Order: sequence, then structure tokens, then C-alpha cells
Amino acid sequence: MKKTVQLLIIFITGITISLLPVPKGLSIDAWLFFSIFICVIIGLIIEPFPSAYIGLLGIVVACLLKIGPVPVEGGISSGKVLSWGLSGFSDSTVWLIFVAFMFASGFEKTGLGKRIAFFLVNKLGKKTLGLGYAIAFADLLLAPVMPSNTARSGATIFPIIRNIPILFGSSTTDHPRKIGSYITWVAISSTCVTSSMFLTALAPNLLSISLIKELGWTTPSWSEWFFYFLPVGIILILLIPFITYILYPPTLKGSEQASEWAKKELKKMGKISGKEIVMTLLFITALLLWIFGETLGIHSTVAAITVFCLMVLTKILSWDDILSNKSAWNVLVWFGTLISLAGGLNNVGVLDWLAGNITEALVSYSPLAILICLVIAFFLIHYFFASSTAHVTALFLLFLLSGADIPGMNIPLLTYLLLYSVGLMGIITPYGTGPSPIWYSFGYIPSKTFWLLGAIYGLFFLIILLLIGIPWINYWLQN
Repeated sequence: MKKTVQLLIIFITGITISLLPVPKGLSIDAWLFFSIFICVIIGLIIEPFPSAYIGLLGIVVACLLKIGPVPVEGGISSGKVLSWGLSGFSDSTVWLIFVAFMFASGFEKTGLGKRIAFFLVNKLGKKTLGLGYAIAFADLLLAPVMPSNTARSGATIFPIIRNIPILFGSSTTDHPRKIGSYITWVAISSTCVTSSMFLTALAPNLLSISLIKELGWTTPSWSEWFFYFLPVGIILILLIPFITYILYPPTLKGSEQASEWAKKELKKMGKISGKEIVMTLLFITALLLWIFGETLGIHSTVAAITVFCLMVLTKILSWDDILSNKSAWNVLVWFGTLISLAGGLNNVGVLDWLAGNITEALVSYSPLAILICLVIAFFLIHYFFASSTAHVTALFLLFLLSGADIPGMNIPLLTYLLLYSVGLMGIITPYGTGPSPIWYSFGYIPSKTFWLLGAIYGLFFLIILLLIGIPWINYWLQN
């Protein structure tokens, strides 16, 4: 009965939106596609079916209606529609996420993940809050040298952290709030902050800089990027574990005996095994390729798949292990379909229409008010994107140039605020940035809670960025 009601809510919403008058500037197909996308988002929130199926259903409906690809005169062939529908599965981030789950399986099967987890609990397990800070600082340390937050948070930190909750009797079905939910949210929110803290912490950061260069404008250096974000970044990275501890608290606050217990368990495990050593070497290889691979012409996803293949070759994982990893295949389908759907919004002109209407509505306000509204709009439009790279490609220059047309606009300040939004806005949805589907699929945070926390933390990130970032950046730009 509950599923029937949920399906009716989705269906009625979609039909209602599609029957409303088509807004000026949009085609009928664009408006239909928009209604389908809204239905998918509602479906992801209330979950009458698994997320992957909801995303796939959205693709199927759009393909049957032949909407989604870039419109052409004379109509779109079924082949082009299919190519668009499957285009998300060729996205490099989708496969990096998939491999991250395989790395996690390797850590689990060899026992290496449990060994590292016991070590962390031994050193920091007296307080759950201490574990939260350890996760946040681990991401912070890796961020300057890893331009993929999926590789950093999803494929490096996740395989280790996923072993900790179960040590305390916290699973996705039994006592998830004991500790699992807390460290999950700390991990995803921390990586969104570190993604904005360093120029080299997120690939779309570098893309944004290249787009600015194409305009012939001056771009910030690595040190300038870091310095102008510094107070915002410090405040956020220090507050995230603590605020999460208050707003979404673990029921297990800590245990004086946890450290000693973990130490005893480490002794029971004995010396590190040969397979653990091999897994460690493979993992270090992946880290080195992620850090230095670009200079060698090796993409981070190619590096990950290479190490993944070596895991099979060295018998860390069998092919049956890969086929039986339901979480990995589920997130592959889910995120692949969302990439296609989000790309479809851009193809049919919905995103340009939204951005154009936002900027047009702001022209009568003061330059500072317009600046703030542009940053907020740029941030919130990320609800329609399953990729920071796609968001930057589609809208970064549009918002920047729209601001440049406003008399009296502080263009350098607007530029920095838009740049810093790219990493931070990944927090708002379960698909907003590469690691999000990984931590979401971990299963410790229910769908509705994930969306609610995303909205709360998104608002928090925005407030700190605007309240602290504007006066700080403006001061140093003028001096």
C-alpha cells in the first residue's frame, strides 16, 4: 500500500508539471524532460523502488518519448536516443566509483581493512568524536595531491572506514546510528570542504581555471586559491565532526575499553599476511598513480582500473567476487543513469533557461545583492547535476559573464566565490559529487535523511562561504 501511494505521488507530480503551460523559452520536449527529471528526484527521496531502478526508469521513459539528446531538425533517431541514454556509463567517474567498491572488497577479503580499522580504534577509539576528526584530517592531508575526490574519499578512505562500524556492532540493519551513520556523514561532508580548499583537490577546479583563461582573464595561483579560502576552510573542517556529533549524533560516544579491545584483536590477527602485503602494495601503486599519473599521461580512472585488474591477477579478488558485489553494480547503474539524465537537462536547454531567467530577474538589485544571488543560484542549481564537471562546463562561464555585465560588479570576488562553490555544493544530494554515491550506498544513512542533511549542510556551507568569504576575500583583493 505504501509503495502504491508513493508511486501515485510521483506519477501525479509528473503529469501535473507536464500539463502546466510551457514556460517561455522552453520547448515542449524540454518541459516534458524537466517533469521526468523532477519525478526521478522525488523517487530518489521517497524510494518506492531502489535508486538504480528509479534512474533507469527515468531513462527508459525519456528514450520512449525521444527526448534527452540535443534536438535536431527532422527529429532524433532511435539510435541517437539510445546513445544518449547510455552515455552516462561512459563517464570516467562512474567507473572510478565502481572500482572503489572493488578496492573495498580487496581490503575486506584480505583482512587489511580490518587491521587498519583496529589500529585506528586502538589509537583514537576512546572517543567517537576523535574518529570523526581523524577521518576529516585524513581527507585534508590527501586533498592537495589528489585531484579526484572520488579516488581520495571513495577509493582511499572508504575501504578503510567501512570496517570500523561493524567492530562496534553497528551495521546497516542493526544500530546504524551507533557509529556508522556518524562517520559516514563526516566523511562525505569533509571531502566536499577539502575539494574547495585546494586548487588541486578536485578536477573541476582545474577545469574552471582553464575556462577563465580562455576569457583572457587573470587566474588565481595555487597559493592564492588556498589563502583566499583559508578561513572558510578552517572553520568548516574543524566544525564538521563536532556539528555532526550534535545534529546527527552517534549513540556510542566512546569507550575507554575500546582501545584495549582493539589492541587485543590486533594481536589475535597476528602478523600481516602475504595477501595483505600485496593489497598494500597495490593500494600504494594506486595512490602514486593518482598523485603523479597526470604528469605521466595516465588518467585517474585508468590507473584505478589497472590496479583493479592486478587485484584479480594476484588473486586478491576472484571474478566471482566481482560478479557478486551487488553494491558496486547497483551504484554503477544508478550513477550512470543520473549522469545521462542530468546531461539531458543541459541538452534540451533547461539549464540555460534557468540560468538566464535568474540573471534577468536580478538586474534591478545592487551589485552585492546580485553577486550573492548569483552564487546561491549557482550553488542550488547543482540539484540538477550528477557531476561537478558537467555543472562547471554548462554554467560556470554563463554565471561569470552574466555577473560581468552588471555595472559595479566585483568580478574577482564573484570569480572566487563561484570557484569555491564547486566543491562545497557536492554535499546537497546523494549524487552531487563522485564519492557521494559510494557513501550513500554504504547504507548507514536513509535516503530521506541523506537529502535532509545535504540541505542543512549545504545551507551551512553557503552561509560560512558568504559571511566569512566575502569580507576576507574582498579585504585582501583591495590590499
